[in-house]
Amino acid sequence: MRQADVTRNTSETQIQIALNLDGTGKAELASGVPFLDHMLDQIARHGMIDLKVVAKGDTHIDDHHTVEDVGITLGQAIAKAVGDKAGITRYGHSYVPLDETLSRVVIDFSGRPGLEFHVPFTRARVGDFDVDLSIEFFRGFVNHAGVTLHIDNLRGVNAHHQIETVFKAFGRALRMALTPDLRAAGQVPSTKGSL
Repeated sequence: MRQADVTRNTSETQIQIALNLDGTGKAELASGVPFLDHMLDQIARHGMIDLKVVAKGDTHIDDHHTVEDVGITLGQAIAKAVGDKAGITRYGHSYVPLDETLSRVVIDFSGRPGLEFHVPFTRARVGDFDVDLSIEFFRGFVNHAGVTLHIDNLRGVNAHHQIETVFKAFGRALRMALTPDLRAAGQVPSTKGSL
């Protein structure tokens, strides 16, 4: 089973994440940031990942440290669960629409962290959530999962829809990339022999 349990404790946050990459999309989420929980639920359901997140952070200051550190810890947990990447598809992509909005996410479990994030947000906040924190989440994720991630919002007017389609597409791209490739069972998907 491709599972992991990771704890990250700093002076700013205490994060615990448990996940199963071969799950059914079940989520137990208590990050202390309600909109982040809503987005993590998209990752779990669309990625078919069982995900449990418990976080306590200095949200009395703002949500920045919590959102970033949940991204970091999720990246660590996925890297741990996927192991040496033998037998995975490696690449994944997804387009997700929501009403007027369309987003595309492409991921490569390359072992090289890199993020291209192109989302022209139409407003600065969704409720109490600062939309700029979404890039901090994904930056933390890629740096600790060791993936290359391209995120593009191709069109959209509603900022909630922009973020939600990004997270849904991210979950679906993850699912594709992490799906076992039966034709390459046990092989690392690289001509180098390692990732």
